[in-house]
Amino acid sequence: MNRIVGVRCSGLTLAVFAAMTAVVCPADLHAQKTVQTVEQLREVFAAPPNDARPMVRWWWFGPAVSKDEIAREIREMHEGGIGGFELASVYPLALDDPQKGIRNLRYGSPEMVEMLRYAQQQGRALGMRVDLTLGSGWPFGGPHIPIEQAAGRLKVVAISLPLEKLPEMEAGDTPVAAFVAKGTPQHYDAATAKQIEFPKNVGALPSAAGESQVVLLFISSHTKQTVKRAAVGGEGYVLDHMSPEATETHLRAVGDALLGGFNDVPPYAIFSDSLEVYGSDWTLRLPEEFKKRRGYDLIPHLPELVAGGTPQAEEVRHDWGVTLSDLVRENYLKPMTEYATAHHTLFRSQTYGVPAATLSDERVPHLPEGEGPQWNSFSFTRWTSSANHLFSNNITSAETWTWLHSPAFRATPLDMKAEADRMFVEGVNQIIGHGWPYSPSYATEPGYSLYAAAVFNAHNPWWPVMPDVASYLQRVSWMLRQGEPANDVALLLPEDDAQAEFEPGKVSVTDAMKVKISQGLMKAILNTGHNVDYVDGAALGDLHHHPLLVVPPTHRISLAAAHQLQEYVRGGGKVIFVGATPSMAPGLKDAQDTSKIQDEMKPLVAASVHVESEVDLAAAIERTIQPDFDVRGGDGAIGFLHRRLKNADVYFIANTSAESQTIPLHTSSLYHHAEWWNPENGTRQAGGKEQAIVLEPYGSRLLVLSDAAEKGASSQVMMKETGTPIELSHWSAAFPGSRGSAPLPTRTESGTVWTEEDATKFYSGEVRYRTTFKAIAPKRAQHVFLHFTEGKAVSDTQGAGKNGMRAWYDAPIREAAVVYLNGKRVGSLWHPPYELDLAKLITTGENKLEIRIYNTAINELAGQPPRDYTALKAKYGDRFQMQDMENLQPIPSGIFGPVQVVYRIESKATLP
Repeated sequence: MNRIVGVRCSGLTLAVFAAMTAVVCPADLHAQKTVQTVEQLREVFAAPPNDARPMVRWWWFGPAVSKDEIAREIREMHEGGIGGFELASVYPLALDDPQKGIRNLRYGSPEMVEMLRYAQQQGRALGMRVDLTLGSGWPFGGPHIPIEQAAGRLKVVAISLPLEKLPEMEAGDTPVAAFVAKGTPQHYDAATAKQIEFPKNVGALPSAAGESQVVLLFISSHTKQTVKRAAVGGEGYVLDHMSPEATETHLRAVGDALLGGFNDVPPYAIFSDSLEVYGSDWTLRLPEEFKKRRGYDLIPHLPELVAGGTPQAEEVRHDWGVTLSDLVRENYLKPMTEYATAHHTLFRSQTYGVPAATLSDERVPHLPEGEGPQWNSFSFTRWTSSANHLFSNNITSAETWTWLHSPAFRATPLDMKAEADRMFVEGVNQIIGHGWPYSPSYATEPGYSLYAAAVFNAHNPWWPVMPDVASYLQRVSWMLRQGEPANDVALLLPEDDAQAEFEPGKVSVTDAMKVKISQGLMKAILNTGHNVDYVDGAALGDLHHHPLLVVPPTHRISLAAAHQLQEYVRGGGKVIFVGATPSMAPGLKDAQDTSKIQDEMKPLVAASVHVESEVDLAAAIERTIQPDFDVRGGDGAIGFLHRRLKNADVYFIANTSAESQTIPLHTSSLYHHAEWWNPENGTRQAGGKEQAIVLEPYGSRLLVLSDAAEKGASSQVMMKETGTPIELSHWSAAFPGSRGSAPLPTRTESGTVWTEEDATKFYSGEVRYRTTFKAIAPKRAQHVFLHFTEGKAVSDTQGAGKNGMRAWYDAPIREAAVVYLNGKRVGSLWHPPYELDLAKLITTGENKLEIRIYNTAINELAGQPPRDYTALKAKYGDRFQMQDMENLQPIPSGIFGPVQVVYRIESKATLP
C-alpha cells in the first residue's frame, strides 16, 4: 500500500539518491512502511513518529517577512506540536514603512526566495516538514501569463440577422467557426444550423430569408480570471490548465525561481490548491485535440453543444467533457508531477473542481489531497481518499478547518476536534490546518488572519492546550496509516452522465456529483454500518476487497466499464442498482457500443439486487451484507473508519453530534480480544467485544481487535460514585494578561464567568481561578475526579449553503483549561467529558486547586474599532473582504455551572 509509481530522484532510484547526497528524498519519506501487526502497533503507539503530526498552511502576507519573525513563528509551531508548514504567499496587509521595518517583497524576487530558503532551513533544523505552494494565491497564474495562455472559454455570440455591425474581437480572441440558424439569439434551433465562413465584415453574411435567423459566432476566448488573493507581484491572469505552454511558462517563471531558494534540499512537496478556474471550458487547440482523441470533428456540432435539443447533443457534450479531462491531465497534472520528480520532491494536488477533472485523474499526482468535512454527503475529501485507497497511496492529506467557526479567532479546540474527526472517518491521515497567519509584532493584536479562515497560532489565547490537541491528531493520524484500508462498500460515480450534461461554463464533474450522489444515498450506506469508497468507471478494475458495489441512478457506461462490472461479480462481488440502470454508451464516438452494453448489463442487472430509489437502499444493503460496524443505534451521528492489519482490526469511531450516543460494540471482525487505545495519552485498556459504547458529544475512540491479548494490560472498569461530592467555592481570579489584553487586578472573591462584568468582558487570555478544599487521599480501587457540569447541545443555526462548520455545543469551560493540583499539572480539558482524575495528586487534608481558563481572541477584537483597510486597498486594490467581522460581541468566557470533587469506586457490575 506504499506504491508511488514513477517517483525517482533526478533519474536515480530513491535509495541511490539518498546514499549519494546524504539528503533524504521526500519521496523516500512518503514511501514509509506501515506497521502490519498489533505487536508492532503497541510498540509505537505511545510515541508515534513526528511525520504524523498536523501541519499548517502558513500565510505570508505581502509577503512582508523578516528572518527574526520567521524563526520565532517556526519555534512556536514546533512547541505547539505542529510537524510542518506549507509556505503560501498571499495579499499584503500592510503598506511599506521603513520606520517599522515593513517591506512587501515582490513575489518571486531574490529577496523573497532568500526568505523561503531561510524558512526551509529553520524548519528542517527542527525536524519539520516544509512544503511550498508553487504560486501566489490561487489558482496558479500571474504576470508571466500572457492573455494567449490565460484560462480559456468558448465564447458564443448570437446575433439576429440582418445586423449592421460585427462585434469586435477582444485581445486573445481567435475565431473558431460561424453558423446561421433559425431562431432568435435566446432560442435558436441547432438542427438548422449551417456552417459558413467566419465573417470578416457584414457583407459576408447571408441575408435573412423572411424568417427569424441568427448568426452564431464561436470564438476561442478567455475567462480573464485573475489570481485570487495575490501577493505583491503575483497579480495576473490564471493560466490555462489545458495548455502545455501555459504550464511550462508557469514552471519556468515561478517554479524555477522559488525552488532555486531550496539549494540542494528540496521541499517535501510542491502544492497546487483546488482547481477553481471558473468557466474554463476551452483551449485554443481543443478542436484538433478533440478530433485526434474522439475520431470526429467537433466543429459541426458546436451549435448543439451549446444549445442542446438534438439526439446527439448529450453524446457530443460527453466527448467534449472527456477531452477536457484528458487535456487537464496531460497538460497540467502530468507536467507538474514530472517537474516535482525532476526536482526531487513530490506533487501534492487538490484535483477537483474546474476544469473537468475525474476521479481517475487522481492517479497522476504523487499526493492527492482533499478538503471538506461533509462526511455523510458527497465531499472532495472522500473523493481523494477513495482514489488513494484504489490506487494504493497510503497517505491522504486534507485541508482542514477551512472557514471553521467564522469569524477568524472564533474557532475553539472543540471545533477543531469536531471537524478533524469527520475528516478521519472520511479516510484522512494527514491534517493540513488552515491555517497559520504570519503575524509580526507591528500587527495590532490579536495579529493577522486570512480573510475567511480560522487562526491556529499563539495569538489565540487557548494556545497553551495546542500541544494536547496536536498529540491527539498525531496519534489518530498515525493509527489510520497502519495496515490497509478496509471500507467494504464501493459507490460508482456516474461521471459519464455528468459529462453528458455539461454546458459551456459548467464543466465540473465534482459539482455534478454533489447532486447525483445525494445525502440520502450516502446516509443509506453509512447508517447501515458501512464505510464507502467512490469509484469511477475507469477505476472499476482497481476495487480492493469491497464486497459490495452500489450503482446509483446511471444511464451511461462504457463497454470497458461494463466488462469490469462483469469481472467484479465473477470475482464474488455483489451489486445493488438504484433506479435507472446503465443502458447506453457514453458518447458519440462509441454510440455503436450501446447494443453490446445492453447485452452485458441485462443479465448482470437480473442477477443483482435492484431497488427503485434510495429510500429502499438501506434495507437492500442489510439483506445483502452484514454491517462492518453496527452504528444503527447512533441516530445517524456515528461514523467510523476501519483499517486491517495482518493480525488485527483497527477502528476509529466518532460521534459527530452534540448529543451523547450509545451503541453496541458489534463488528464484523473475527478477532476476539478488544482493546481501547487512548489517542490523547497513549494508554491502553482491555474491553469487552460485545459491550456497549457510550460516546460523549463529539467523542471518539480507537478500538483494536486481535487475538493477541497484551499481558498485564489494565482492564476497562466501571465506577460508581461514593460519598457526597465536594462543592468547590470561594474562588479567587487572577488576570495575568495576554498579547492583546493587559493584566488586571486579582480578585480575591470572584465568580467564574468573567464576561459578566463590564471591567473584564473584553478580556481575552488566561484567567487563573484558585481555591482550596479539604479531602481524603483515595484508597485502593478508589478514584477522585474533578468534575464540571454537563454541557448542552444548541440548535444548528447555520444557514443552508454557508461555508464551514462548528461544534454546536455549550461547554462548561469556555474554551479550554489546564488544571493544577498542589502545584503540579493534572492535565488539560478542551472537549467532553469535562473531568480529570485527581487520584495521583490529591492528599489528605487541604489541597490547592488552580484552573487556568483560556478563551478566544474575539473578546479583545470586540473591544477594538474595526480594522481600516482603506489606504491598503487604495494602493493594492480590493484583494480580500474580511468575513463576519462586523458587530463583534464578547463571547461568554470562564467556568459555567458548579465544580465538584467526586469520589468513585471501581464497580464489579457488568459494563452496560
